[in-house]
Amino acid sequence: MRLASLHSGGKDSSLALYIAEQMGHVVEYIVNIVPSSEDSMIFHVPNSDMVPLIAEASGKRLIRSITKGSEEDDMKALREALIGLDIEGVVIGAVLSDYQWDRVNRVCGDLDLICLAPLWRKSQEDVMAELIDSGISAIIAGVYADGLDDSWLGRNICGSYDDLKKIKGISIIGEGGEYESLTLDSPLQTHVLELINVEKTGDGHSGTMHVKSARLVKK
Repeated sequence: MRLASLHSGGKDSSLALYIAEQMGHVVEYIVNIVPSSEDSMIFHVPNSDMVPLIAEASGKRLIRSITKGSEEDDMKALREALIGLDIEGVVIGAVLSDYQWDRVNRVCGDLDLICLAPLWRKSQEDVMAELIDSGISAIIAGVYADGLDDSWLGRNICGSYDDLKKIKGISIIGEGGEYESLTLDSPLQTHVLELINVEKTGDGHSGTMHVKSARLVKK
């Protein structure tokens, strides 16, 4: 199928895109829905400005749409981004979120598109194993749960797998919002995302890494 990849810049989006291409699908577009506030229930907020660089490094055409963050605006922005694209479906990185799955499926249904979710309902351990095997390099860009403090910001997720498993009560893939991620490299990229200037904000127990500037470095 010809697909567009709904991409937040995080590891799950990158992994779903990678798996879709491994399955033989052709992904021509990266679609990034950008909330103007942090209220969006569907779309990822931190460091969305890095998605254009990820799209460029992956050789994909970038489609962006802005949403105010309400459910209605989120779905409208997604619909507007997908209308007119020469595609048969959309690949998403949803794992356990019924809310995200339902809303994206609803928009796809309205547009007669197939929603492909290669990570859907897989165990956290299986998702992490696939991430490690894929060769995707992603870092922790936000921490919002007990057991994760701002010292985790910038750590490689695959390299931190054993430490993540030791923290009780969290999703090791961050599915419950425990942490946010940012992809730096994947097998689909010809260039690596190099962070030049970052700002870390936090209170010792939670925090976010805001990327102020970055560049692409050829492999």
